[in-house]
Amino acid sequence: MLLAFAFSLLTLPGCGSNKKENEIVIWHNMRPEEKNVIQEQLDEFMKLHPGIKVIQLYKETEEMRSGYIVAAIGGEGPELIYGPSDQVGPFTEMEIIKPLETVFSQEYFSDYNKDALIYTNNSLWMIADKLGNHLTLVYNKDLLPVPPKTEKELIESGMKLTKDFNNDGRTDQYGLVWNYTEPYFFVPFLTGFGGWVLDSLNQPTLNTPAMVAGLKFIQDLRDKYKIIPNEADYDIADVLFKEGKAAMIINGDWSWSSYGNAGINYGISTLPYITVSGHYATPMVAPKGYSINVNVDDEKLAKVRMLLEFLLSSEKQLETSLEVKTFPSRTELYNDPRLLNDEILLNSKKQIEQGRALPIVTEMRAIWDAMRPSYQAVLGGAITPEKAAQLMQEDAVKKIREMREDVDNPVWGLIVQVLMLLIVLAALFFTRKSIVAFFRSFKKNTFAYFLVLPALVIMIAVVLYPFIYNIILSFSNMSLSHIHDWKITGFEQYAKVFVEPQFYEFFLKTLIWTFSNITFHVVIGVTLALLLNKKLPGTGIFRTLLILPWAVPQYIVALTWRGMFNYEYGAINLILVKFLSMSPVEWLKSPTEAFMAIIITNIWLGFPFMMIIALGALQSIPQELYEAADLDGARWFNKLKTITIPLIKPVMIPAITLGIIWTFNNINVVWLVSNAGEPSDKTHILVSFVYKAAFNLYRYGYAAAFSVVIFLILFAFGMTFLKRTKATESVY
Repeated sequence: MLLAFAFSLLTLPGCGSNKKENEIVIWHNMRPEEKNVIQEQLDEFMKLHPGIKVIQLYKETEEMRSGYIVAAIGGEGPELIYGPSDQVGPFTEMEIIKPLETVFSQEYFSDYNKDALIYTNNSLWMIADKLGNHLTLVYNKDLLPVPPKTEKELIESGMKLTKDFNNDGRTDQYGLVWNYTEPYFFVPFLTGFGGWVLDSLNQPTLNTPAMVAGLKFIQDLRDKYKIIPNEADYDIADVLFKEGKAAMIINGDWSWSSYGNAGINYGISTLPYITVSGHYATPMVAPKGYSINVNVDDEKLAKVRMLLEFLLSSEKQLETSLEVKTFPSRTELYNDPRLLNDEILLNSKKQIEQGRALPIVTEMRAIWDAMRPSYQAVLGGAITPEKAAQLMQEDAVKKIREMREDVDNPVWGLIVQVLMLLIVLAALFFTRKSIVAFFRSFKKNTFAYFLVLPALVIMIAVVLYPFIYNIILSFSNMSLSHIHDWKITGFEQYAKVFVEPQFYEFFLKTLIWTFSNITFHVVIGVTLALLLNKKLPGTGIFRTLLILPWAVPQYIVALTWRGMFNYEYGAINLILVKFLSMSPVEWLKSPTEAFMAIIITNIWLGFPFMMIIALGALQSIPQELYEAADLDGARWFNKLKTITIPLIKPVMIPAITLGIIWTFNNINVVWLVSNAGEPSDKTHILVSFVYKAAFNLYRYGYAAAFSVVIFLILFAFGMTFLKRTKATESVY
């Protein structure tokens, strides 16, 4: 193979694993209450087995899945991964988890509920310790002693319990709250009207009368009956119920114990019966359990099996069930009086029995991605339910096709490999003198080179290696269909980037995003720097306060600002209404306002950097220049134009260049404030769009090509900008 040498270099980082044979790592997405319980159980296990150390690491669901995929493909990752059953689909297709029938005897499985054993292709891939992971209707018994049984009773109770206590025009208590902007939380009402997401051949079934009816029902709950908030993500709904400001919430078994801990006298009930359709609102049911990393060797596998037998034992499952109110998978526990006398667990069992198994096929990733934009467009009033159902179906078919794409062009693949080899040979030829000079210098200054060796190794590992590997992937067909057997196929991925209509839409938004942010960063930063450079009282205090936005982690800042932009409870609208007598703005509901909200957040985050850089530059300007200008009678604007700006330019231009690159590629703020592109995937920039392509649809070759295009755009801009601004020239 022409690239065999290059590929051997690329695989070097994975050759020497530093994993300890007596250390077991578990990745999971458990809530705090569950984490506390499992930590107590792990501590007990480690006391019984002093030679084994077990580490649990919490990760958000999507972060856990994408991180595990990357790690496992590279021969690394945790020994155990814990999560809902739908992750089994992509994991098995990528061959990154072990079949468990080779680890445990068949006799071991006899005491498990059959729904806890997740099989595909005649192999067992996950053993669940919790059944359900399902939505139910949770109600505050102090506000609603008896839960509604039908959708009519739900609406009636909701209207009675939605109240404005002080008659100020703002709702103080809602009848019902839940994260209704996400498709997963909408599914019970799709099924309630007789619909489902896939047929028996795993083809999407989204353009149906049931979908239209379900969408209209959600619209009516908000706009006609007004029993749910105008905006409600997961955290807002959760807080409202915990604070007693909502009588009912639709949420999963992972949340119930937290309501009890918050002091809410709560109960759970099955989701309502839809009288107009004759169906129950049926949630998806997805057991949660453990899978074993395919990279676990035989020696460690015995220890992993021993840990699983301990955690999955009836005793430990019962402890967990009673503490966090989840339903166990061991059938011998179903007659335990402690479960039979627990009202929460009994009602949970009823909901599980009425539920419908979440499909564990990889196509579900495409279904969620297809549903989300059109569903949120309906909620935003941009399209009708009928149009949304049609677009969902079309998008789902398209995304499944993209996910399953099989690119293979042997001729162009060979041409690209030859070109790569020629480029390597040309580079060696034109740098031959430098290479010879390097080896001569190495002999003379061996000790000096050894001193810089650690830095060189780090630069190769974190910069050069990923960069070269990404370029190679950009010419490949690496995707869900070709995870382990990918090969160079030519320029097809680059062609797809430029024929993708959304590329140009998101490129324009990225330019607006970058230009707006940098303009405000520089103007605000330089203005504040000019003020701080003056000898004013309290300058030190103000300098400290103004740098705080830059010092606080972006994750915290972004989520805080998202809460501040909430329509009903956010600080921004409260200020607009109370102090400026303006109407509240639906910041997160429409694309334009949501994009403005993201820009405002990043402006607040970014100006301190420019302020510090400008302040440092200002303090290096000789005061004699300003004194001479004063003697000449120059005004402040003339001094700014002829002295300040020219002298801070050599410092500010590189800072602006860095700011443009950072902002252009800043996925954190966009992703967190918009909640992954809400509404309707209209707030993406290029880097967030390529992230979804890579980790939602597993189009790794396409995503690599997309990222190379982004790099070339930034490289061309950076070189042109520095050259035209003459940033490297002296000002004297």
